Amino acid sequence: MNLMSYGVAALMMLSLAGCTPRIEVAAPKEPITINMNVKIEHEIHVKVDKDVESLLKNRSDLF
Repeated sequence: MNLMSYGVAALMMLSLAGCTPRIEVAAPKEPITINMNVKIEHEIHVKVDKDVESLLKNRSDLF
C-alpha cells in the first residue's frame, strides 16, 4: 500500500511538471523607429508664436 501511494505521488509530480510555463524573449524582425516630428513641430510653433508676439508689439494698429 505504501509503494502504491509513492507511485501515485510520483505520477502526480510528473503530470504537474509538464504544466510549467515557457517564456521566450526574441528580438523583433523589423527595426524600431522613433518619430521625431513632434519636437520639430514644437520648435516651429514656438518660433511662430514669438514672431507673432513681436509683430503685435510693433504694429498695435492691426487689431
